Amino acid sequence: MEKESRILILIVEDEDYIVRVLQDNLAPRGCLIDVVRDGQKAVEYLKEHAAPDLILLDLLMPNRDGFYVLQQVKENEKWKDIPVFVLSNLGETADVHRAMELGANDYFVKSHNTILEVVNRAMNILETKKSPSAAEEKK
Repeated sequence: MEKESRILILIVEDEDYIVRVLQDNLAPRGCLIDVVRDGQKAVEYLKEHAAPDLILLDLLMPNRDGFYVLQQVKENEKWKDIPVFVLSNLGETADVHRAMELGANDYFVKSHNTILEVVNRAMNILETKKSPSAAEEKK
């Protein structure tokens, strides 16, 4: 059996509590976590590091907002296939619609979804991404 590589998740979030809870729930599942706390640093991170397997992205942050980051990710040939989950306090239909149109893979309103829901969904999409033939094997 081949050794499984570690999953790298980039958390783009300026709220310390949210960062800590995400780290506490993802690290025990074998994930490596990198954190940046504003939108401009997120884009710089992507330019300077290997692409993460998943981005967890807040929308309301200093310097550049999450919509800007999402647009940069999805318009860049090297990054466009990185799944992006938006975690935001913005729950208006227009905000959700805008994020999904820009290419978000999922959208979680912080006050309506638990961290466990986010983590489970993240692990599910990462499992599917790592082994696309898994669905075929189950048939």
